[in-house]
Amino acid sequence: MKILNTNKLTGAIALALSVGLAGCAGSSLSDSNPSLNSVHQPVVSRSNFTLDVDTTRSGLSITEQQRLNGWFETMDLRYGDRVTVEDPSANPAVADAVNELAGRYGLIVSGVAPATPGALGAGQARVVITRSSASVPDCPNWSNQSDRNFKNETSANYGCAVNSNIAAMVANPEDLLEGQSGSGETTILTSTKAIETFREAPPTGAAGLLEANQNQGGGN
Repeated sequence: MKILNTNKLTGAIALALSVGLAGCAGSSLSDSNPSLNSVHQPVVSRSNFTLDVDTTRSGLSITEQQRLNGWFETMDLRYGDRVTVEDPSANPAVADAVNELAGRYGLIVSGVAPATPGALGAGQARVVITRSSASVPDCPNWSNQSDRNFKNETSANYGCAVNSNIAAMVANPEDLLEGQSGSGETTILTSTKAIETFREAPPTGAAGLLEANQNQGGGN
């Protein structure tokens, strides 16, 4: 009769089970999200577009203004874009000329121009359009193919739809990083105007208004 060593057999089974469970735990913990916060958040990226223009003491010539305005039209300059001017001569007439053209699109020249490659020639200035875009990387995410969820974790695709729609619809992607700052001025009179109009309106039964409405004929 051959006697089996049950201690060795039990130890081997326990070791195999522990390795298998460890592998399963490692694969699930890498994509684990037990909270209700989405791991998929909008990412804002910036792109700089430049145009070098020839300047004069009075700002920009008519030809350069037409060329700059044509570039604005081609770039579809719009709300959310940031227009800056890099002018080594620091001639205020150049900034005023660019600001007047940008104002036709509802924008103003603001701030300091970002660093861009390439050197400017003598008598030149660089107009920079900084455009931001927002997107949610790795969405949609259907990496979790199984319906089994023993830890009650959120799906790998959780938050993709809402945050992708927000990134696509926001007028100015920079607002996702930092909201618009207020001017500090209060608009109490404007905010209470509708309330005062409602309170000061005469009742419907005053001055025979209710009786006049009842005498009007109607039907289905």
